[in-house]
Amino acid sequence: MSRIGKQPIDVPEGVEVKVQGTKISVQGPKGKLEKEFPEGIIVTVEKGQIVVACPNEEKKYQAFWGMSRSLIANMVEGVTKGFEKSLDITGVGYRAAKQGNKLVLTVGYSHPVEIEPGEGLEIEVPAPNKIVVKGIDKDKVGQLAANIRFVRSPEPYKGKGIRYSDEVVHIKPGKTGLKAAD
Repeated sequence: MSRIGKQPIDVPEGVEVKVQGTKISVQGPKGKLEKEFPEGIIVTVEKGQIVVACPNEEKKYQAFWGMSRSLIANMVEGVTKGFEKSLDITGVGYRAAKQGNKLVLTVGYSHPVEIEPGEGLEIEVPAPNKIVVKGIDKDKVGQLAANIRFVRSPEPYKGKGIRYSDEVVHIKPGKTGLKAAD
C-alpha cells in the first residue's frame, strides 16, 4: 500500500478541479494545468478534497498510485502558489542579463548563450550573478533550470559555473606539491 497515495489532497478556495476519465484539469488564480493519468487510477473529488485510489493490489497499479497523487498535489500547489528555482553564477566575468524575454548568459564562451523560456515560464535576473526561474508547472520549471545549469555546470577545482542556490560543490585539491620521482 502506498502511504503517499492514501493521503487526500485539500483543494483550496478558488481552485477548480475537473476529472474527465483519465484527464484531470486544475484551474486556479495563477492559471490552468491539465494532465493525462494512467488507466486504472481512480480520482474523485469529494467535500473539498481529491482522493486518489488504486483499483486492486496489482503491481502495475500500485506503482502509479503514489506518483499520481504527488503529481495532482503539485498541480494544485502550482495553480495557487507557483514554483521557483534559484541559480547562482560563480566565476570572474560570468554574468546573466535579460534582453526582452530571453536570458543572455556570458559564461566564458566566445559567444553569449541565449535561452528563451517556454510558455508559462518566467525568468528573472535580480542581480548579474543570480537567476530565478518561475512558473506553475513544477516539471517545466525544473527542466528549464536544469537546461540553464547545463550551459556551464560547476567545475570541481575552482567551483566556477552555474549552480542551484542550495547546491554544494565539493572542491577537489589540485596537483600542488607533487614532485617527479627520480
